[in-house]
Amino acid sequence: MNAWTGLMLLVSVERLAELLVARRNSAWSRARGGRVYGRGHYPAMVTLHTGLLLGCVAEPWALGRPFLPVLGWPMLALAVAAQVLRWWCIITLGPRWNTRVVVVEGLPLVTSGPYRWLRHPNYLAVVVEGFALPLVHTAWATALCFTVLNLVLLSVRVRCEETALVGDRTVPLPGIAR
Repeated sequence: MNAWTGLMLLVSVERLAELLVARRNSAWSRARGGRVYGRGHYPAMVTLHTGLLLGCVAEPWALGRPFLPVLGWPMLALAVAAQVLRWWCIITLGPRWNTRVVVVEGLPLVTSGPYRWLRHPNYLAVVVEGFALPLVHTAWATALCFTVLNLVLLSVRVRCEETALVGDRTVPLPGIAR
């Protein structure tokens, strides 16, 4: 197994860990009356993120894309930084973090960690990883396709999340960091 395949396996295991955390957190939220929003876009999100991982493996293999150190190493650093930010979000939100939009009414907004500075820091991690991870091994078509489709999906997702949070009276006005 080469290093690229090993990295992609590690990323896949990390994604499975996220899904396990999300499942546990979903049960926590449901037990507290949590309401799920955006059920319609969730399958598209799962498909897109699965496609990212598959494209990262398939494109370099099928098209003979080389590892270019001048591009690959900086992109790997960005991908790792995105993972650090993602897990900072997960740890900061604790049982309230989820891959779905789940709101437990009455809970105060989290204003610590990366949420001190950004309203949706996890989505920044997704955007950075979405272009950086494929470019580690010059899978530029995957990076481009994922980025464009992800921006469309994130426009739906962020609107969904904002709508869900505004329904909760603890949410400040839009533009105020949570």
